[in-house]
Amino acid sequence: MSSRDLVLGRVRRALADVPEDDEEPYGLAVERGYLREHGARSVSATVDLLAENLADYRAIVHRATEDELPYVVMRLLAARGSRHVLVPPGVPPAWMSAADATRVHDRAVSTPGELDQVECVVTGCALAVAETGTIVLDGGPDQGRRRITLIPDHHICVVRVPGQVVASVPQAMERLDPARPLTWISGPSATSDIELDRVEGVHGPRTLEVILVEGA
Repeated sequence: MSSRDLVLGRVRRALADVPEDDEEPYGLAVERGYLREHGARSVSATVDLLAENLADYRAIVHRATEDELPYVVMRLLAARGSRHVLVPPGVPPAWMSAADATRVHDRAVSTPGELDQVECVVTGCALAVAETGTIVLDGGPDQGRRRITLIPDHHICVVRVPGQVVASVPQAMERLDPARPLTWISGPSATSDIELDRVEGVHGPRTLEVILVEGA
């Protein structure tokens, strides 16, 4: 007798006195009474909560108007001395109009080694979740392939507020397409060992800067 037979035999004996249920348990409605949002907040308060939670995850948060955005991007690139920036094809040209950096295109043939030579990537996002401080990418035209936001060491992500901000994860799931390649980002890449020593940049960008573009 195999170990499998022994285990299954014990399960059968344990269930011997359990009456059979004619109904399929998975066909029954499950009561889901959890909250879809924790507390009532105004739109501005929700955006403020997003900024607060992003900062808690060690993301660097900036606020700007549409007119100010190109100059904020320019300043962030200049502050790090970034000379090559990877930009997905769907990013509006105005975002990079003031930047003094060579624009590198998102190409399928680019190797990991080539992407590693790029100092920064600038993308949009699908949406942002205020209660968790999470940015969600879905591979849209202004976000590009997943790998371009995992290899460069610096990620600048533009979030249009309030249009791309939701309060909670349940609200986010209603707006996201599950068939898309979803990437959920809460702060810069980080991990820790058994002694809880934090190391950043192991699985993605060491620095995440989020620009909240107001009035968009």
